[in-house]
Amino acid sequence: MQQPSEIDFNVDKTNLYREEGYTDLKVASIRKLIPINPDGSEDKGRTPIFIGNTQLMSPEGPLPLQAMIPANNFEEAMEAFPAAMKKAMDEMVENIRKVQQQQKKEDDSRIIVPGR
Repeated sequence: MQQPSEIDFNVDKTNLYREEGYTDLKVASIRKLIPINPDGSEDKGRTPIFIGNTQLMSPEGPLPLQAMIPANNFEEAMEAFPAAMKKAMDEMVENIRKVQQQQKKEDDSRIIVPGR
């Protein structure tokens, strides 16, 4: 772990983005990260990044779901949103299953000694 005095707080001026947000107020929330130059002008040499967000309701409350959306423009991002969210959900479910299996293995490997 880094010491507080060792943390680099310098801004990476070669990797700047402006953020825009879009939502349908139902399911979809899409963030568009627009590459910019250090002067704030749009950097046309780099492709925007799209990130999709939504929430799934569970018995414990809302579960946030986020995924990169492969798209070159906002229209493509809207079309790709459902597949990206489905893939992220499938990955989340698989990760939960792996954690549950690992927990079960740990629980099964405990030796219980009567009288202790």
